[in-house]
Amino acid sequence: MGPSARYPIPAGRHRIEQVIDRSRFLCTIAPVASVDEAQAFIREISREFPDATHNCWAFVVGPPGSTDRIGLSDDGEPHGTAGRPMFTVLQHGGVGDVAAVVTRYYGGVKLGTGGLVKAYGGAVQHALETAPRSMRVTRVDVVVRVGYAAISAIQQLLPDVEAEVVEETFGVDVRFHLRCPEEHEDRLRRALMDLTRGQAILED
Repeated sequence: MGPSARYPIPAGRHRIEQVIDRSRFLCTIAPVASVDEAQAFIREISREFPDATHNCWAFVVGPPGSTDRIGLSDDGEPHGTAGRPMFTVLQHGGVGDVAAVVTRYYGGVKLGTGGLVKAYGGAVQHALETAPRSMRVTRVDVVVRVGYAAISAIQQLLPDVEAEVVEETFGVDVRFHLRCPEEHEDRLRRALMDLTRGQAILED
């Protein structure tokens, strides 16, 4: 279990608007759990603003700062002036599973390369700073069989490891299908064995 099991993500969609030298910049960010979700979100925003001069985008899927599932596009702006600065801000923003689209309506004043980098990066920065956050928690399933005598002890243990009961099946013994944050899995398994003095049967 790595430290990436729990990390901040955007709580939902969030949009900010800035006007720089008569150009309108709208930045929309969203939580995305996969590359497919990121691409679907980007397509949706491009459809929402089909008349925009540019819909530039960047995304990071995974924990904050990870680089294995990423994407970026300048969408017709000069190379390196939009997608790259947007991505750099996402990369260092301390938030994971995030996609950003910056929609630009050109206002007749050229911003120059440095101005574009600042405008696109700044829009994402502002959106990240003002967006509500929530936590992505990776959960795992643990299935255990115990005797009836252990039921109340197990129910008391669950809040301690943030576990929830997905399903209970009562037969000769009791089968609990539990779900808990990945980082508590080892503790939960050890506690189940301790509580039942090694009588619990953990299923894979």
